[in-house]
Amino acid sequence: MTNSNGDGAPRPQAVVAGDLDGAGTLNGRAGASEFSIGGPDGRGGTAARANPYELLSASLAACTAMTIRLLARRRKFPLSYVEVAVSYHHGGDGGRDSFERSIRLEGNLSDEERAQLMQAANMCPVGRTLGLSADIRTNDNVSVGRAASYDDDLSELPIPNIDPD
Repeated sequence: MTNSNGDGAPRPQAVVAGDLDGAGTLNGRAGASEFSIGGPDGRGGTAARANPYELLSASLAACTAMTIRLLARRRKFPLSYVEVAVSYHHGGDGGRDSFERSIRLEGNLSDEERAQLMQAANMCPVGRTLGLSADIRTNDNVSVGRAASYDDDLSELPIPNIDPD
């Protein structure tokens, strides 16, 4: 599948843009989807939309669910429902960051089928890419710990606050 503008010229997979007068949200586009992205507005407020960490976690969750669903369909496993929950966490004291991934599988699955589907989670292309710089821990229930705060991370960046007045 090629990303092009119809004329064969390549185009980016995602575009994010916004102006300084906006309410803190940025507008994103990925494929045919358009969405708002939230986070700190640079004025002390926060736009209430999915922030970049949440979008990254959603990418891993979506890819994991799609990979599991693909394997179940190809092997004709009786999977009736899949739910994947993901949270991003910072590594303490310079340690590796991590993603906590919880997977719930429903259907009349044998233990072997369930094990194969859980193994398929590790074949997800997004997970393989993220796993190069972060650990991905997977469990078989949908509950996750406290996620990293994008707002807190941005506030810790050494960017001077210059008041133009």
